[in-house]
Amino acid sequence: MICRILHLQSEQEWVKASQWLDGRFNPGDSVEGSVREILANVREKGDEALIDYTRRFDCPEFAAPLRVSEQDIAWAAASISPEHREQISEAAHNIRTFHKEQLEKSWFQTRPDGSILGQRVLPVDRVGLYVPGGKAVYPSSVLMNVIPAKVAGVEQIIMTTPPGADGKVYPSTLVAAKEAGVDAIY
Repeated sequence: MICRILHLQSEQEWVKASQWLDGRFNPGDSVEGSVREILANVREKGDEALIDYTRRFDCPEFAAPLRVSEQDIAWAAASISPEHREQISEAAHNIRTFHKEQLEKSWFQTRPDGSILGQRVLPVDRVGLYVPGGKAVYPSSVLMNVIPAKVAGVEQIIMTTPPGADGKVYPSTLVAAKEAGVDAIY
């Protein structure tokens, strides 16, 4: 992969960058209609449409329910090696420790004229997280997205991920979700 870093410091440089970008292929142009159709179908048919798309794209034999059960998570933990579980736990600990140091705090100060300056830092109540899956395994995506949110004080985290061809979520992804504090997995 080639990475190009642009340092744009003048209007002329912005014009050149825009011209360079205009000539590039934007896959969004070719998929926007399909995405709109999928979204409309899910809005109209709900879980029925999600199950249909899961069968079409990920697992032909997929059957409801969509929510991953505690039994599935327990199965996942039992199906990976103790060393792998320990690696996930250690990574989670390291990520948690790092992000605790980054926490922003609320602060206020009253000035002599009576005015109050400061900031109030509040987490959002709930977040949704999509974790790639199916043919690839990304437990690190779970840890690196969930743990900073939990450290910041987000109360509820809902995760979605596609199943593999066998209809199951990869075990290490589920173990990472449990370790990180995901509240529900679909």
